[in-house]
Amino acid sequence: MFNIIARKTLIEFINKYPDAKISLEKLYRELLSSDFKNFNELKTQYPSISIVDDDRVVFNIMGNKYRLLVRIVFDFRTIQIKWFGTHSEYDKINVNNVKFKKK
Repeated sequence: MFNIIARKTLIEFINKYPDAKISLEKLYRELLSSDFKNFNELKTQYPSISIVDDDRVVFNIMGNKYRLLVRIVFDFRTIQIKWFGTHSEYDKINVNNVKFKKK
């Protein structure tokens, strides 16, 4: 099982993009109970993910309408939610250094 940091962040994204709620909650539950040992195993389960620098992974949500950026540290069984937004918003960020900031 993984520890996902932070559910509160996910809820804030759901509040901003309510049409993505079901997809995000489903992915959250799947990741929480998963037992991936490395990126290869993760990629087998989620073939459409993109693996980027600093242990970051981009998930396509709702047929690529949205993107979810997380950082995964397999040794510590931790997933940190970094960013969520539309595909066009994603094109404007630098996935290597984006940080979630509260408004």
